[in-house]
Amino acid sequence: MGICVVIPAFNAALTIEAVVRETLEQGLPLVVVDDGSEDGTADCVRGLPVNLVSHGRNRGKGAALKTGFAWALEYGFSGVITLDSDGQHDPTAITLLAETAKNDGWDILVASRFAQFNQMAGLRRHWNRFGAWCMKKRTGFQIDDSQSGFRYYSARLLRMVSLGKDGYDLEMEILMKAWQAGCTIGSLPVPARVADGRATSHFRPVRDTWNICMTFLRYM
Repeated sequence: MGICVVIPAFNAALTIEAVVRETLEQGLPLVVVDDGSEDGTADCVRGLPVNLVSHGRNRGKGAALKTGFAWALEYGFSGVITLDSDGQHDPTAITLLAETAKNDGWDILVASRFAQFNQMAGLRRHWNRFGAWCMKKRTGFQIDDSQSGFRYYSARLLRMVSLGKDGYDLEMEILMKAWQAGCTIGSLPVPARVADGRATSHFRPVRDTWNICMTFLRYM
């Protein structure tokens, strides 16, 4: 089979329906992983042509992504595109991301917000710049946005690596393990609609940034 889309969602009732509807317009199978939401997130997409998987309690973005990856592998998809549920990413770029990844043979292709880093909140802006610099220095990968949640992953990679993180640091863990496994990682400039989702994101600037940093250092 081809590529599917995975959207992890937690308390995203205000945004999830619009994100899902626009994503469906791109013509790819879609799975929404409701990560124990308490605001009716799942109800917002019932009746839409999506595959809905729900966690009984909130387990973290990384856990929701792992559930989505497992679903995609179980049903035989060759690749997965992930994007966030808060409306910061542009679903109309899904086709470009998928075609570029397929044509160029990437195991991971990151939709980069590098040109918008100045629009981000202070700590996150500085970490994104520093994190991208560290990734380039250590791995040689030419990626300039190591924390974008809008990405393509090949099924080959997802079968190859074992993922343990349950939070936002899973997205760093998978980059580092892909590097260790000799996989290919690329970057594609794709402007976000909102640079860091400040109004709707559940990202905790201090705690989650610390966890991401520690994950990078652990696998360095």
